[in-house]
Amino acid sequence: MRALTWQGRGDVRVTDVVDPRLEEPTDIIVKVTSTAICGSDLHLYGPLTPFMTKGDVLGHEFMGTVEEVGSDITSLQVGDRVVVPFNISCGRCFMCDHGLQSQCETTQVTEFQSGAALFGYTSLYGQVPGGQAQYVRVPQAQYGPIAVPHDRPDERWLYLSDILPTAWQGVAYTDLEPGETIAVIGLGPVGQLATRCAVQQGAGRVIGVDLQPERLAMAAAHGVETIDGSQVGDVPAAVMDLTSGRGADRVVDAVGMEAHGSTAAKVAVDTVTTLPRPLAALLSRTIGVDRLAAMETAFAAVRRGGTVSLSGVYGGAADPLNLMRLFDRQTTLRMGQANVRRWSDQLVALLSQDEDVFDVEGLATHRLPLEEAPSAYEMFRNKDDGCIKVVLQP
Repeated sequence: MRALTWQGRGDVRVTDVVDPRLEEPTDIIVKVTSTAICGSDLHLYGPLTPFMTKGDVLGHEFMGTVEEVGSDITSLQVGDRVVVPFNISCGRCFMCDHGLQSQCETTQVTEFQSGAALFGYTSLYGQVPGGQAQYVRVPQAQYGPIAVPHDRPDERWLYLSDILPTAWQGVAYTDLEPGETIAVIGLGPVGQLATRCAVQQGAGRVIGVDLQPERLAMAAAHGVETIDGSQVGDVPAAVMDLTSGRGADRVVDAVGMEAHGSTAAKVAVDTVTTLPRPLAALLSRTIGVDRLAAMETAFAAVRRGGTVSLSGVYGGAADPLNLMRLFDRQTTLRMGQANVRRWSDQLVALLSQDEDVFDVEGLATHRLPLEEAPSAYEMFRNKDDGCIKVVLQP
């Protein structure tokens, strides 16, 4: 079959790989009908290079139809349409029972003291072949895959795999109260959906911050008050101006480790990832740092006693935080990979309405065949041609 594979730093290619097969009684094989490029995939280009192996199959946002089922699978059958959560969880362990599917004890990657295994995402998370491919083996299929009806286009359901529950959890983790003001830092795909989730969760005002005109325009079209970081010298001050000098009640950082405005950290990351892989991996896991501009903006923009939720991915082991300031301001901080199945029933119910309440069908700006994935990665990374979200069809 054809699949997008990692070949080196900044180098991904569509190649022929071995077809997946059932390996456990709880596996299924899915024929992929749609798969998306996530902002987290771009981390594999650079910061997470030390944990990649040539030939790794990428992609963790995908859906399709069931082609084969393992002998223990009773809830699904061939022909069913499913969306597959990016984290692989069993539904039976202590963590899953407590709504922490991203920490599933059955699939935890204990070698690296990491949480649940992920599709298409480095040796740190199990090196499980991903979904930017024609077919995928899905482990723990007795619990993970979400069955959806056949009467809607793929894009009504596709983002249940990752970015919609990621956005929903990001807002939920702020403990947003009805009528409060929430600011979302970064208006990429997760940020766009976070602004819409905030409305569904009762926000009175939603403020969005970004540098890209296309992203700002998309958010504004959905009623978001926008701040153009490329035009405003002090983003937190701009948030203060919009909130009577107090700051936003809640803030979501939807950017993560590769934020603009962190030049020194970018140089450090670029230097480490050019070293031999074993040394680079060791340094990344011990003294690695992130580009923290978005997080620092979030901390400065939230009001005293407010909450900051990190939806953007961070991977630094030695990131400096001003704990004195966070303590003084009584800032609550929450973070973590989305626990997809914790939120999926609620989100399926919202998506099943006639109205597309999150406008998920309008989120993708580019739809391309899988064979064009390498150029799509470049376009997405560079934000060329107004690119906000790419969906690929194998």
